[in-house]
Amino acid sequence: MITIHLTINGEPVTAEVRPDEMLVSLIRRRLGLTGTKESCCVGECGACTVILNGKAVKSCVMLAAQCDGKEVVTIEGLQLNGELHPLQRCFVEANAVQCGFCTPGFIMTALAYLSEHPNPTRDEIRSAISGNLCRCTGYEQIIDAIESYVDQTNASA
Repeated sequence: MITIHLTINGEPVTAEVRPDEMLVSLIRRRLGLTGTKESCCVGECGACTVILNGKAVKSCVMLAAQCDGKEVVTIEGLQLNGELHPLQRCFVEANAVQCGFCTPGFIMTALAYLSEHPNPTRDEIRSAISGNLCRCTGYEQIIDAIESYVDQTNASA
């Protein structure tokens, strides 16, 4: 077992992990943060995406031990005082949630991308989320939601 120290959603966490334990397992099974979804387990679908030190990563292919000393943000970490994050609200308003399974991964991917590219074009958004899969929405509502968030953020700046 390996002892790791990391921050998850602003809270310090110390955990004993197996050398082969994936971050998604620590997040979901051990810490009970089930908003991060486990699906393909090979890094293809993006449902398990979290933000690690400001970058979107697929937690199903990231060893928990690799996160020692790092900061992880999951979908649960976005809420403030029980309120949805503005991007989450945009997803709801654009009807981009449908079954909802892929939604956390899309939101985390988009937030990490937008932190470095605050004013993307529609094509840039499409490219940024291309590592995430959705079986319900056809992607247009997801792109609409992200565009709406960008517009709202730029309007308030």
